Amino acid sequence: MAEGNLAAKPVSASQVTLVQLMEITDANIAGIVHGGTIMKLVDTAAGLAAMKHCGGPAVTVSMDSMSFLAPVRIGDTVTVRASVNDVGRTSLEVGVRVESETVLSGERTHTGSAYLVFVALDEKGKPRPVSSVDAQTQNQRRRQKEAKIRRETRLAHKQAIQEHRDQVQREQVVAPPDEEEPQDDEGFPRRRHLRM
Repeated sequence: MAEGNLAAKPVSASQVTLVQLMEITDANIAGIVHGGTIMKLVDTAAGLAAMKHCGGPAVTVSMDSMSFLAPVRIGDTVTVRASVNDVGRTSLEVGVRVESETVLSGERTHTGSAYLVFVALDEKGKPRPVSSVDAQTQNQRRRQKEAKIRRETRLAHKQAIQEHRDQVQREQVVAPPDEEEPQDDEGFPRRRHLRM
């Protein structure tokens, strides 16, 4: 949890709501808004909530399970709500809910959800401690508990990947090299640059 000398802050102190009208430039030829457009709004809202909670700079470390639940169309307004779910020593998880509204009918639809992790930075760009979050309502406490579960899942996933890579590395030392093209850490071929 966060450092003991930093006062806990209520979830409500850093909640952010952004509203934006979706235009032609936000959408594909079918009139459906690009996922990247929604993701940018999500990252912006979450970043603002993180910075408000930290009282300074915070950078995105990861975006977990961005779920697109329904399409957003040209002419809809998009409302993005972000709030801090839980805090570690230097990091925090921000939950984001995306809703679209058909302006003429007023019909609102839950169109997406995401969870982002941020790290607070000091003036030298190094991670710094952040205040804990005071989950005051039953819903906030539920979200905080779920954030802890997601954190444990992220750490277990990271450890499993590292163990797998270590095992592959050990096997490559023992086994003769194969004829496959060399790959980077993400599994993409390392390409030689062509000289023109």
